[in-house]
Amino acid sequence: MQVDEAEFINRLLDYRNILYLCHRNADPDAISSAFALSEAVGGTVGLVDGCNRVASVLIERLGIEAVDKPDPANYGFVVVVDTSTKAQLNDIELTNYCVIDHHTTTALTENAEFYLHRNATSTVEIVYDVLKAMEAPINRRVGIGMLTGIVTDTGHFKHASAETFSTVAKIIEASGVEYGEVLDLMASTPQDISMRIAILKAASRIELDRVHDMLIASSYVSSFGGSVSSTLINIGADISFVGTAKGESVRISARAKREAVNAGVNLGQLMENISNEYNGTGGGHSGAAGIDVIADMGEVLQKCRERTKKILEVSLGASSKDLPLEDEIEESEDE
Repeated sequence: MQVDEAEFINRLLDYRNILYLCHRNADPDAISSAFALSEAVGGTVGLVDGCNRVASVLIERLGIEAVDKPDPANYGFVVVVDTSTKAQLNDIELTNYCVIDHHTTTALTENAEFYLHRNATSTVEIVYDVLKAMEAPINRRVGIGMLTGIVTDTGHFKHASAETFSTVAKIIEASGVEYGEVLDLMASTPQDISMRIAILKAASRIELDRVHDMLIASSYVSSFGGSVSSTLINIGADISFVGTAKGESVRISARAKREAVNAGVNLGQLMENISNEYNGTGGGHSGAAGIDVIADMGEVLQKCRERTKKILEVSLGASSKDLPLEDEIEESEDE
């Protein structure tokens, strides 16, 4: 049952020994949302399977007590935070739980006791409205976490809306945190040499398609798929798909620029549709999404590219062409 912010908090207050469960490789949006709720209501922050680099720095700097790989059976109630599919929870069994999430599609709501879901640029923004509904104060630690969650999930505000900036201003005012403190924390995140190697390998393996002035890039790596996909956007792609494999399971991480989203590309819906064809799981946002399936990686990447090309061809009224990287370089030099 979908509830509003006031009903969400009223129902949550009926429970004791609450676990705020974050998806695998939890990001700052998930961690800070769980932390803010635990500070306001009480309970434990749980990590299904670790967290990313920025979230790790956030946990250390803010002194967040997080339990890795908790057993939901040991808690009275579970709040699933910032998570849209069961695969993101490593398919652990949940019985008595609710969901608070902002993704375009959220399959976990089906069996939830109740849920709070709306399309926002971050889960933190929804959590802020929950705290506001219960008139809970926002201290400096919670404020730093919430701001970091918004900044990272919006791609440093590239996908922000007017409501995003309004919420940021309110958090700054309520917590007394300066925006520069958040930037300093993020700048102190150490660079992982393994991730840098993965990015360079992915760049050397790129397959490129062009529809009018839009570039669709795909590649594969052994790890860091999400970070690599974002980097391909930063170095020139408009839409990127990066595959990683673990045994028979394949994960595709997808990213898109705002211009591509405005042209009709909705990665969350695209990933959900393709994952359904393989009985997998998928979804996310219009500009950032992913799928987990058991299939041939090359086949799935090709399907992602072809579906995206068709969307852009209809939207832009242009035909597409395969464009090997070396051919594009030669064309640019000839000009």
